[in-house]
Amino acid sequence: MIAYNTLVVLSGCALLGIAAGTVGTFALLRGRVLVSDAVGHAALPGVAVAALIVALLGADPRALPPLLAGAAIAGLLGVLAVQALTRTKRIREDAAIAVVLSAFYAAGVALLSWLQTLPGAAQAGLSKFILGQAAAMRAEDALIATTVAALCLALVLLSFQRLRSVAFDADFARVQGLRTDRTDLLLLGLIVLVCVSGLQAVGLILVVALLVLPAATARLVTHRLPRMLAVAAATGGLAGASGAWLSALHPEVPTGAAVVLVAACLFTLALLLAPERGLLARAWQIAGRRLSADTEHFLRAAWEAQEAAGAGPGTAGDRWAPIGAVAAARGWSLGKARRLAFWLAQRGLVARAEDHVHLTPRGATLARRAVRAHRAVEHHLLAAGAADAAAADRLADLVEHGLPPGMAARLLPEPSALPASPHALGARR
Repeated sequence: MIAYNTLVVLSGCALLGIAAGTVGTFALLRGRVLVSDAVGHAALPGVAVAALIVALLGADPRALPPLLAGAAIAGLLGVLAVQALTRTKRIREDAAIAVVLSAFYAAGVALLSWLQTLPGAAQAGLSKFILGQAAAMRAEDALIATTVAALCLALVLLSFQRLRSVAFDADFARVQGLRTDRTDLLLLGLIVLVCVSGLQAVGLILVVALLVLPAATARLVTHRLPRMLAVAAATGGLAGASGAWLSALHPEVPTGAAVVLVAACLFTLALLLAPERGLLARAWQIAGRRLSADTEHFLRAAWEAQEAAGAGPGTAGDRWAPIGAVAAARGWSLGKARRLAFWLAQRGLVARAEDHVHLTPRGATLARRAVRAHRAVEHHLLAAGAADAAAADRLADLVEHGLPPGMAARLLPEPSALPASPHALGARR
């Protein structure tokens, strides 16, 4: 059986991840990711000052509500400081964020170190706010953090249309009468709420990763905002719950590190396996385009080799083309030309005998189309005086594969005819 406290902590971390993924999506689209980093680091002095004030009042310095309030105030002050420095036009926003982040965090570390020297302050457990520790959370602390995360998620849902408008086109939204400054302020407030609610569970240093990684993962997977929000929320929830579970099983492992590692693993999987933007999908697309281009080049070279062997102008005839001649015409190695010949033979485009190939009827049809498109571009470039024969051949290689169907026909004075090659086969590279 799972203990009640553990179950509450897991639920709270999962809801925190859902809220962080949702808010992080808008922060990513709006370009406010670095602001969340500044908020997280700026919250440390607020936590330290709040703990000191509570201790001086004789209350429990580990009480979460005043610590969260102090962190929220310090985070808002950090955001206002960044905006004030940016408005001076003397430094850029990234430099202002770096200044505020380092200054506030240094002040927080100094205050935290000083607090540890005071009698009774060492047991306050404030160091857990730096890297997070789910095992140190009490059920009431988890409920408070869960309430803040739920409030943040509710505000996102209520303000969805405003946030979407500003995230995608702030200028258009401003023209339509939307107060983009207020929407930006709302987004910054949501970032502060997420950072504050995740202080004890994830830690102020790594809470920014919980905002960024789920959103970046969703950005790789889909282009549509509703799906992006759903994927980011699911990724954040899974990372939060998994990281909290790992930290509960191994208390020596900080929750923040566990949560971020899980989120980083999910991001890596999306980076590799995303259907359109993934590295594997991209590599597959590039390989497919290269193979398609090499196929056209091989068929065209085989056609022209058969044509040069006496099959007659504008026809491939029934002669066999040496694979070595095809390789020489394209500037390929003989091994590459042989591999392509084997592949095309498996597809039924060429017949292969030893080191010679012959175009099949289907291969001859595709080859004639490729030759026609290439020579049409060549003749067009030569007629326009844009290049000589050799340069026209190289330029045609670059653009012929992108021609829409029928474009080559419009470039030729006689669309039904196959023009002769403007250069000798031996003049190829």
